[in-house]
Amino acid sequence: MNKMNRSEKIFDVVIMIIMLGLVIVTLYPLVYVGFASISDASSFMAHKGLLLKPYGMNLEAYKRVLSNHSILTGYSNTFIIIVVGVFINLLLTSLGAYVLSRKNVLWNRVFIFIILFTMFFQGGLIPLYLVVKGVGLYNSLLSLVLPFAVSTFNLIIMRTSFMAIPDSLEESAKIDGANHYVILFRIIIPLSMPVIAVMIMFYAVEKWNGWFYASIFLKDRDLFPLQLILREILLANSTESMTSGAGADQGFQIAETIKYATIMVATLPILFFYPIVSKYFVKGVMVGALKG
Repeated sequence: MNKMNRSEKIFDVVIMIIMLGLVIVTLYPLVYVGFASISDASSFMAHKGLLLKPYGMNLEAYKRVLSNHSILTGYSNTFIIIVVGVFINLLLTSLGAYVLSRKNVLWNRVFIFIILFTMFFQGGLIPLYLVVKGVGLYNSLLSLVLPFAVSTFNLIIMRTSFMAIPDSLEESAKIDGANHYVILFRIIIPLSMPVIAVMIMFYAVEKWNGWFYASIFLKDRDLFPLQLILREILLANSTESMTSGAGADQGFQIAETIKYATIMVATLPILFFYPIVSKYFVKGVMVGALKG
């Protein structure tokens, strides 16, 4: 018994050391970016090796980033895409999951097969571009919302969650005269809030990080989302509009800290948003995974 307890303690210690190492490896890139963003540009460029503290505390990079018109415009565009997009995503995903979770729907298995088929086989980028342009969504924020209104993966998770709700609740509601809309919005969805929270997070993070389709469907720079603006700054390795008047070397140094400040500005909202839904995250995913 003592040997078993001792071996268990050694095992726990080893696991804790491994997990601590994983936490350090995971968090250090964020810590590095954070320290670099508030460091003095020249001191940061002169430093080599690990960055364990900010060098020459300086918030100039944040001042330049937050005063940049493109960053603020990108923020507003991304906010619009997330609010409108997540609302449409949740509405259509909930409706689709409700229909597919009903046992008396005609050709239910056929519909599920067709939906799952689209998860593995798609038309490709060129047909999608032609469709978006053909229906008049090109160079519009709706081009980043409507073509991606439903995620097959999220639809299956929500369907599985709806199927786990006892049929007796639906039968009782029907006896009281409730229709399908009342059952969905007043019974099913309130009982599925953990999964709903997970869907909000999945869809919101997907839209927050999205830049690829924006680079294809948008040509007006005033419509660019934040991540596309960030990508341009990172690829260009310079921000001429934010470093005008500086010397060449000084401009390059400032551009380096500005890149890190831009990354922090684009990352912090998600970091603050995650704790709000984190308590539902594991529970919601498990509900959608336990019952098929």
